[in-house]
Amino acid sequence: MQDNFQTVRSFLIELDHHIIAEDEDSQIFIINDEDEGIHNMVIDCEDEILIIEQYIMDLDTSRVDIHKQLLQKNREILHGAFALDDTGTKLFFHDTLQIENLDSNELEGSINSLKMLLAEYSGKLLDFAGMSEA
Repeated sequence: MQDNFQTVRSFLIELDHHIIAEDEDSQIFIINDEDEGIHNMVIDCEDEILIIEQYIMDLDTSRVDIHKQLLQKNREILHGAFALDDTGTKLFFHDTLQIENLDSNELEGSINSLKMLLAEYSGKLLDFAGMSEA
């Protein structure tokens, strides 16, 4: 699986992503693109799948409407989806890709999906966090 790690590494470099940490033994990269909202995105090269995960925020669990709205938004997301941690209080962007046939365009599409999601949905996310300007 070492060549999968190197392949993903080369794609990340080709796509001009800033790798802030990498662990070849664990097969994990962490990338940043602060200008685009990418902060400590974890890219994990598992045996057959590439897992992409970005922590977004803590959720206010007293607002039950948030979960419904996040699920409705999932239907519109091109690649990946909103996901919750085991406690249901932490919101993540999560995507998985088949690693065997992975190419740089597919990896870029998943990362760009999060960038687009953050750009178009940031107002609603701020509202969910209780930080809207209203």
